Amino acid sequence: MKLQSIWTKTNDYLEKEQKMWIFCSFCAMIGKNGTATVPEKRKGEVTMRKEELRTYIENHESEMIEDLKSLIRIPSEKQAAEPGKPFGAPAAEALAQGIEILEKYGFAVTNYDNYAIAADFNQEEKGLDILAHLDVVPAGEGWQETDPFTPLIKEGKMFGRGTADDKGPAIAAIYAMRAVKELGYPLKKNVRLVLGSDEECGSPDLEYYYKKEVEAPCTFSPDAEFPVINIEKGGMRGHFEKTSDAGTTGVRLVSLQAGTKLNVVPGKAYAELAGMAKEDLKACADETEQKTGVSFVLEDTENGNIKITACGAFAHASTPEMGNNALTALLQLLASVGMEESELKNDISFLAKVYPHGDGKGAGLGVAMSDEESGELTLSLDLMNYDGKTLTGSYDCRAPICATKENLYDTAGQNMKKGGFSMEGSGMFPPHHVPADSPFVQTLLQCYTDVTGKPGKPFAIGGGTYVHHLKNGVAFGCADLEVDNRMHGADEFVEIECLKECVVIFAEAILRICGE
Repeated sequence: MKLQSIWTKTNDYLEKEQKMWIFCSFCAMIGKNGTATVPEKRKGEVTMRKEELRTYIENHESEMIEDLKSLIRIPSEKQAAEPGKPFGAPAAEALAQGIEILEKYGFAVTNYDNYAIAADFNQEEKGLDILAHLDVVPAGEGWQETDPFTPLIKEGKMFGRGTADDKGPAIAAIYAMRAVKELGYPLKKNVRLVLGSDEECGSPDLEYYYKKEVEAPCTFSPDAEFPVINIEKGGMRGHFEKTSDAGTTGVRLVSLQAGTKLNVVPGKAYAELAGMAKEDLKACADETEQKTGVSFVLEDTENGNIKITACGAFAHASTPEMGNNALTALLQLLASVGMEESELKNDISFLAKVYPHGDGKGAGLGVAMSDEESGELTLSLDLMNYDGKTLTGSYDCRAPICATKENLYDTAGQNMKKGGFSMEGSGMFPPHHVPADSPFVQTLLQCYTDVTGKPGKPFAIGGGTYVHHLKNGVAFGCADLEVDNRMHGADEFVEIECLKECVVIFAEAILRICGE
């Protein structure tokens, strides 16, 4: 990489002084071959500081665990708004507990009307914002190790809702700031920790915050995975519908219902079929199960019809390959049962071809694409309903940087019209991209490598974090890509040693961005 390209690719909005600091710091790390290096003297300083930080967190591990437990015990799922509590009492309680922890360690805290809180290291100009959140997804079912809001430590792991997403990372950020403060490292710029309370439901908390504050020159959110996520895909959410007649004789579809949320691959799908013998339907179901891996439960109804329950596996829509779509398998089954000729039969056959089972890349819809930086497009048919008159459906698409209105949104609409479906939607939402060779990204990567000893490179995700609409924001930790911490599932956990290492990584990032 040429030094000139580093300078020209530094985001234009950065303050001149911040630009010069980042540029000079990164220049010092560039060897003759153009790769990032660290001078020998600097390596020694980093090693000594790293060991000092590790000793600090070893000595304060028990306090960190107790602080995290105090947050986990609060069931901060979003609730109905109350006066002064926009996301309900539990979310406000979590923010209050966050304030108590931060003030206990000497940080000045501002409460933004119980939408978010912010803690400042000093009163210098902004250098870095760290964004985490204290709300959680619903507790859910299937917990075995402990109750969701009763933190338990077992075999080096703390179990509980929010341990990984995102109360554990929030505590790691607090202790990174505390370590820098109590070890006496000076900072020339301010690092601010912002803790929100409604990230899981669209981030209106941060929207409120940024109406009152401007973003820092650099921002990271510890709400994903290491090493660095510098690209969050764009995409679209499409909705289609059509009036469709099922006819009145022969084998026909009476109703269909699938999906709970647009961003969740449906693990269950339901249909009611009339005019078909159960043994004939079972033969078709068994054949479809062999092809798709989705099982089907057939039940007689009181009116002589058959209720079909398709059982697949749920997944986040950004990673459809991690689940098994019950809806697309159900469409494949319905297209094979020999329904009476009707408008609805043609519509089901069309949808089964446009959204074939196992196609999570949009090939059937004609929008499959990829690029080197952000990877492949993903598309998941997640919602569908037929009430005897109207057939409706919705899909979630996460698109790489190369996607445009013409090759994605317009193409999808044109191909749906071939089946007579009108497509509605809010158009495309843009991707978020901070160049991989930017000094900020490279600094974070170097912090990760220096502390863990692992090489790393930035990567893209289909999901979104707090930084999606920020100019120079990336996701940085806390999870390890090789560890399934059961985020959003039963028995969510964080590894204590991983959390301690995160403290050291974050402290290094604070010092390199705000202290040098």
